[in-house]
Amino acid sequence: MSEGTMQLRAQRDQRDKREQRERTTSRLTRVAVCAAAVPAVLVVAGCSSGSGSGDGQDKAAAEKSAASQSASPSPTVRAAAYAKLPEPCSVLSKKSLEDLVPKGDSGKEGASNDTASRVSCSWDSLEDNGVKGSQFRWLSVSMLRFDSDASRGAGDELAHAYYTKQVGDAQSAEGAKSLKTAPVSGTGDEASVVHYDLKKKEGTFKQQTVVARVENVVVTVDYNGAGLAGEKTPDGDDLVKDAQSAAKEAVASVVKANGGGAAGSPSPSASKPASGKPSASASKSG
Repeated sequence: MSEGTMQLRAQRDQRDKREQRERTTSRLTRVAVCAAAVPAVLVVAGCSSGSGSGDGQDKAAAEKSAASQSASPSPTVRAAAYAKLPEPCSVLSKKSLEDLVPKGDSGKEGASNDTASRVSCSWDSLEDNGVKGSQFRWLSVSMLRFDSDASRGAGDELAHAYYTKQVGDAQSAEGAKSLKTAPVSGTGDEASVVHYDLKKKEGTFKQQTVVARVENVVVTVDYNGAGLAGEKTPDGDDLVKDAQSAAKEAVASVVKANGGGAAGSPSPSASKPASGKPSASASKSG
């Protein structure tokens, strides 16, 4: 083999070795790059997978919470015990009216745009005793019923608030003299009587107001009397007893109209207002 041939072979061998080294280096580089890329891909894939899983869990939790809220019952209050009122001019018996307003005319029903919630009736009489003068009497019975309302409260609690207001209004009567307030027993769930004198040019009028609550209904009885044109002034204690009797009978009519029991007794549930106590105004004396 000539020297030139041997030199060419040597050069070729060197070139082959160099090319082999380059191929080896290139292959190793590619492996290294791929090896480095795999964790990055795994990390991206892992983040993507975790994010999707979290979104699904959050969505499921939100849907569960919404379902729980929609399933929760809305606030409620106990139903009112009484759904109707009696005919106002029929709450008192004929005998009671003869005693309270002797020789009086038939009752005059008050105007109302909702007789299921508010009614009233009034009577008056003037008993002429000749030269001695005459006896005047005036009687009024009004009833107000409260329905339970989720935003305002239970019917009996609303009635208790109105009962307290009615007692306070009676105690604030303009021109009242010798005013006294006392509780009344055996008449609904709570009751009070406010009585006082009113001096007028015709004479001295004796005024009695009995306010009673039975469940979700408030009954107010106003009764006054006077001796006119020389007739003597009626006895205040007697008029108080008459007014209390009328209130007890009116309360019994409310109970009866709603299928209730014994006349004048507290309602079956003996419901108490939110405070659980009689109003302060019902226990103080003028």
